[in-house]
Amino acid sequence: MSPQPSTPAASAAQAESAAPSTATGPSAGDIRPEDEHLSPGRTIGYGVQHILAMFGGVIAVPLIVGGAAGLDVGQKALLVACALFVSGAATILQTIGVPYFGSKLPLVQGISFAAVSTMLSIIGNNGEAGLQTVFGAVIVASAIGLIIAPFFARIVRFFPSVVTGSIITVIGLSLMPVAGRWVTGSDPTAEGFASADKIGLALFTFAVVLVLSKIRALSRLAVLLGLAIGTVFALLMGQADFDAVGSASVFAFPQPFAFGMPIFEIGAIVSMTIVILVIMVETTADVLAVGEVVGTKVNSRRVGDGLRADMVSSLIAPVFNSFPATAFAQNVGLVALTGIKSRFAVAAGGGLLVILGLSPMAAAVFSVIPSPVLGGAGIVLFGSVAASGVRTLSKVDYTGNNNMIIVASSLAFGLIPVVSPQFWHAFPDWFVTIFDSGISSAAIVAVVLNLFFNVWLPGTPSTPSNLAAAPAMRVQTEELRVLKSGGSLDEHSYEPDTAPVEHGTRARKAGPGES
Repeated sequence: MSPQPSTPAASAAQAESAAPSTATGPSAGDIRPEDEHLSPGRTIGYGVQHILAMFGGVIAVPLIVGGAAGLDVGQKALLVACALFVSGAATILQTIGVPYFGSKLPLVQGISFAAVSTMLSIIGNNGEAGLQTVFGAVIVASAIGLIIAPFFARIVRFFPSVVTGSIITVIGLSLMPVAGRWVTGSDPTAEGFASADKIGLALFTFAVVLVLSKIRALSRLAVLLGLAIGTVFALLMGQADFDAVGSASVFAFPQPFAFGMPIFEIGAIVSMTIVILVIMVETTADVLAVGEVVGTKVNSRRVGDGLRADMVSSLIAPVFNSFPATAFAQNVGLVALTGIKSRFAVAAGGGLLVILGLSPMAAAVFSVIPSPVLGGAGIVLFGSVAASGVRTLSKVDYTGNNNMIIVASSLAFGLIPVVSPQFWHAFPDWFVTIFDSGISSAAIVAVVLNLFFNVWLPGTPSTPSNLAAAPAMRVQTEELRVLKSGGSLDEHSYEPDTAPVEHGTRARKAGPGES
């Protein structure tokens, strides 16, 4: 994953990655799969498909952050427009690329969910001043990420699946209260708090998303279509107001630093730097994954170019009132599903995002989606993030080691700010800013414990902790069959927990004379 640049092979790989095409052009055998040029119609069509697959996730982040900062509808529309603009520009940079920036792979860039919990913690009750602090933290943390990008291959080993899975799970779980507040409202004393109308609208949207997820042709658009259908239903029920859309301008270039100049605070910067490291791990995994799907060569130089594109996009994002950008994993899945490997199709989608970002009126449409509709879709959206983390944790080996303790401790620390928001408030402000973010807490604990158990003191303990020694709780199909047929399970019936679940059984068949 990180070949030494001094070797001839690595130097040749770097030269091949960096060298421009000759005047006569590459031969047919030299054309990479991702460099395929489709017809204009297919290029735009597949670009739209990529944008639709990630659109719900892109607009959710500015709506969450804007709500936490107490912004009005117009200001939230500005955040949405800027998020679209930055996501589109970042996608074009990542796919088309310039020297040293961009992996030139079919990767869609969007505003990262990984930073949401930390940004909400930084904002607190400070309103727009908190938003300015977020922008300052993102600028410095992204600059740090840009500096370490060439060396990140040496750092990524400290983020194995046991670490990243724990962090991603916490990201999803820590966002669930946001979905709940979208549905019920934030003030328990307000009129209509948690009213039947609001909960009914949220459950309707939730049901629409679930039904659409079952339809193969629409499953990847389930969240976006769920938001649209839920909003139309709310409009018919008198629970939506589109007056702000008519007053928005059709075209406007995003105003730099529209919310004021960034504020730099050390606690916020430290917390955001942790998030940036997590984002870099995600991007590294996505670059490697899409390279495998496309069937193209990915070396350390290409990973570094992808990371630099990520970081420079995140560095510039606050200038245009937006947040850290990263590769969207669901679009990697879309490449595998469609078989369309052209990076130019994805770049076309990025261009469409830029155009949408230049239209405050288009952004205003999304900013007036009723909160209960957002909450209904958010239950699925945020839950899927947590489920993705659980899926990553399912690949971790828990046998004869202390990985179970790493997961347990990091999840617990990550959820402390969610279940007990005042837990750390007796500590200094900089400390509170870091540990009030579930993501920062989970990341710090997971990384430190992984270093302690798996790096500094590696090896398999002869008698692992009783917390880690318990077997996995699972019932296999073969066990059910044996019991149903009158067989028995005894101490000799169980295979080691390291055996693959899908290959083999822990049960033995009924022996002679057994009934």
